[in-house]
Amino acid sequence: MSGSENPSPAPGFSRRRLLATAGAAGAGGLVAGAAGGAVGASLADGDGSGSGAGSLSLASVGASAVPFHGAQQAGITTPAQARTVLVAYDLEPGADRAKAAALMRRWSDTAARLARGERPDADGQVGLDAGPSSLTVTFAFGATLFDKLGLAGRRPEGLQPLPPFPGDELDASRSDGDLLVQVCTDDALVGFHAVRTLQRLARGTAKVRWQMTGFARSPGATAKPMTHRNLMGQVDGTNNPKPEAPDFAAKIFVGDAGAAGGAAWLRGGSYVVMRRIRMLLDDWDGLDLAAQERVIGRRKDTGAPVTGGEETTPADFGARAANGSLAVAENAHIRVSAPEFNRGATMLRRGYSYHDGFRPDGSPDAGLLFLAWQADPRDGFVPVQQKLARGDALSPFVRHEASGLYVAPPGCPEGGYVGQALLDG
Repeated sequence: MSGSENPSPAPGFSRRRLLATAGAAGAGGLVAGAAGGAVGASLADGDGSGSGAGSLSLASVGASAVPFHGAQQAGITTPAQARTVLVAYDLEPGADRAKAAALMRRWSDTAARLARGERPDADGQVGLDAGPSSLTVTFAFGATLFDKLGLAGRRPEGLQPLPPFPGDELDASRSDGDLLVQVCTDDALVGFHAVRTLQRLARGTAKVRWQMTGFARSPGATAKPMTHRNLMGQVDGTNNPKPEAPDFAAKIFVGDAGAAGGAAWLRGGSYVVMRRIRMLLDDWDGLDLAAQERVIGRRKDTGAPVTGGEETTPADFGARAANGSLAVAENAHIRVSAPEFNRGATMLRRGYSYHDGFRPDGSPDAGLLFLAWQADPRDGFVPVQQKLARGDALSPFVRHEASGLYVAPPGCPEGGYVGQALLDG
């Protein structure tokens, strides 16, 4: 992937990874992605009440904490927790740069306290008897924010409207937004508490544009940590980039070139693409197992490529079946989306499943809240999605119904707030 080199991850990056190492089997996959369950250091240690691999106590799940402050925001490289709530906001009419800065300071201060398991001011006591449960709150800015605040000259070049893709059926009311807040946690009540608290703090400055709620595996739900399984039943997220890879930071976080000119405030930040992808599960369930595995290019039970091995075994894209055809079909999802067939395009996929009831025809309104983090969407998501939309065997079974592109500033130190270099600069 083209783009500038980024310096090695700062200490805050490594620290967060260490706080969530137990079972970071990968975050997200399907054009997409879901994620392996995130568990903190205290959870991994346990309290001695369990027996055997994977046995966890409720207290250990609740006590796990991820620091808010650091070189990068939490919730990007943090392995995905069990729950997420995504909330997009639009600025109220008349909200200026000073009001936006005051909101980001209130939000950052409160998110830091919630991440430590502390009660914020004027707390509604919804999460009174719970620990932080690996809570992370991540903030990102949409392109429209820069115009409304008179900051168009400081909008980074990569923050351009996503092009239309074949097959898109986008709902504008559930897309875009001036501000995006990603709340992730291992306890749904803790997540609601954080969302409600932040929404109250936004009154008078920003109003909710849309909200979406997602889920992944809960800590301890499987005998051992494993990659997430999506609503199609597929192990999803196997080939996510690994933080220990030497080029990981350069592909996920914005370097010098991406922060050139008026966007110097973005150095160390990251772009995130959000797509709400409904799965046509009734159609998918109509395929037999062999057909489903051909579409994806992986075995459904183990996640191993159809060419053999285990889940993490690289697919043999040159292998032939007995009839001479490619074992991994030309349009199989793992072939079409693989970095080696997309000029190295890489994204850190950190998605969640969702289920919002049933549609009038009785089919489930369910699928994937796709979130992909990257240093530049023009080198990552855009070319990959263009290719997928043209020739992915999975495309007939999914519908892209909402979309957004945002940029997340780098993290902040104690006493600062997220986005300060932009809003105070």
